[in-house]
This record gives sequence, C-alpha cells and structure tokens, in this order.
Amino acid sequence: MVLMRDEVREQPKAVEKALKEGLPFIRNIARRINAFQPDLIFIAARGTSDNAATYARYLFEAFTGLPVSLAAPSLFTLYNRPPNLKKALVIGVSQSGSGEDIVAVLKEGRKQGAMTLALTNKADSPLAQAAQDVVPLNVGPELSVAATKTYTGELALLALLAAELSDDNGLRMGLDRVPGALDTALQLEDGLKFLANQELYTSARHCLTLGRGYNFSTALEVALKLKETSYFFAAPYSSADFLHGPFALAEQSLPAILIGANGPAIPGLLELAEKLTERGVELLCIGDDEGLLKLATSKDGAFRLDLSGIPEALSPIVSVVPGQLFAMHLALARGYNPDQPRGLHKVTSTR
Repeated sequence: MVLMRDEVREQPKAVEKALKEGLPFIRNIARRINAFQPDLIFIAARGTSDNAATYARYLFEAFTGLPVSLAAPSLFTLYNRPPNLKKALVIGVSQSGSGEDIVAVLKEGRKQGAMTLALTNKADSPLAQAAQDVVPLNVGPELSVAATKTYTGELALLALLAAELSDDNGLRMGLDRVPGALDTALQLEDGLKFLANQELYTSARHCLTLGRGYNFSTALEVALKLKETSYFFAAPYSSADFLHGPFALAEQSLPAILIGANGPAIPGLLELAEKLTERGVELLCIGDDEGLLKLATSKDGAFRLDLSGIPEALSPIVSVVPGQLFAMHLALARGYNPDQPRGLHKVTSTR
C-alpha cells in the first residue's frame, strides 16, 4: 500500500469538496477584501505551499490587477526588518499551519493593520489562530510526507478567491470542470509507470522540469516531488529563463519534462522543445497542445490532458497530477518508499 498513490487518486473528490465547502467562506472574504481595497497582495509560504504561492502570484496579478509579492519570512524572524504591510492583503498558505516564520508574517501584518487570511488544512493551527480569516482546505488528512492533495486544494481555493475578487465567470465555470479533468488525468497512470521504469529514468541522476506562465509553478512542484520521493535532482526553470544561460547544460544525458496548456506560453515552449531535441535531450511532454505533445521523444512520452472548458489559468491544478504520479512510480522503480523520504517529516517548522 502506497499512501501517496491513494492521496493522489483522492484529488478529484478532495478538490470538489474543497471548492464546495470553501465557497461560502471565500465569497464573504472576497467582499470584505474588496471593501478594504488593498494596495497589494503579500503571500507567505514554504515548500510545496510556496509553489502554490507562485501560482497565486500569476493568478492574482492577472485577474485582480494588484501587484503580488512573495514574502521573505527571514526579514520578519531573523532580521526584524518587515516591510510596510498596512494596506496589504497578507495571505499565509500552509498545509500544516505550523511554520513559525509564516505565522510571524501574519502576526506582523495584523499588527500593522493589514487584512490577514490563512489557507491551511489545519483549522486549529497556529497560522489559523494568527489570521483574521481562515479558509480550511478540507481535503482530509494527508499521511504521506509528499504533499499532493493539499497542493491541488490550495491551488483550487486560491483560484476560487481570484474568481470571486474579480467576479470572473470564466474562472468559476472552469473550476466546475476541474474535478472531472483531474479524474481523467489519473487515467494516465499506467503510461507514467511504464516510463518511470525505463532505464533512462531509473539510471539518470538529473533532469529538467520546464514550464512558463501559470505552469511555471507546475515545473517547480514536479521538480520538488521528484527530489523528495526518488532523490532525483530535478532543476525547474521557466522556459524563458532556461534560455538565459542554463541552456548550455542541455545534452543527451539530461532528460526534460515540459508542461504546458494551450495559451500564450505555448509558442515559446515549442521553440525551446525543438532546440532541446536538436541537442539530443529526451522530452516527456504533459499538456493539451498537440504541437507540444508531438515533440515528445517517443509516443510513450506524450501525456495528453483533457482541459476542455478549463482556461489556461486553471490548468496547473490538473497538469501537476502526471508529475505527481511519475515521481511516485520513479521512487518505487528505484526501490524507495515515496511515503517516507529520508530526512523529511510531514510537518517542517522553520523560524
């Protein structure tokens, strides 16, 4: 029994539950945020939740027009030099709600007169107690060390908040379709398992994960899952940033995972994929764009997502699932237990 697999497969129902139960909280909070009229959104998070915060930065800036800053918690706990937050919406994102430095950010924000909000799976956590408002993830207990359903729950609720703040029906309707798309993505598991057991991946020590725009967060999160479950050093990049220097690393022994959904980011991703192919890089492609999928090195390396009716802005909630499954099966193929990575614990508290 692999707990991580169970929790990955719970995601369609978990996200559906998170959205349904979170809607009344978020609708009420969004009204009060709009009345508060913040000048910026300030997000504090660590680990997997920090990747959710990166997603939220793109989402909130695109749909609310407000600038978004990702917190440097050390300024609050080590240097005691916090920025001015009195006209900010300060959001803490944490599955456990136990990180002392994230709690410190919200406490300082509240002290300065900011509006503070916690997204956490632990409604009685220190983070929840520090915030004025709390949105519980409500995805159920997560027992595997590697976060999966808490990550997609965070993305879904952050997207729901963006939809309510901007009164965007496209996001609302897209979110209704997300649980079904998650269910369809789970059907890719057999192909991902097959690929994870190929010698190229079982013997490789490094790989790239590449995305852009909304799916840059997916590249970050898939890389993290590969590192923590199978000790596979995955380097995540924006496909644009990768061309600024790191492209010199591209060679046959360095496979790459490319993640993208139909939208403005695709042309650049296709251009990069073609350049990587010229360098002999093995490409595993995840998304719904036919051009991208055709650039997979083999037919076994193309993983098609069904994102019909789902805008690119919501695609990361779905596109991360193949990466989660691939990381889990690669860990098993290498003889590791993805539920208990060495040196890691479910709750990591940093100061």
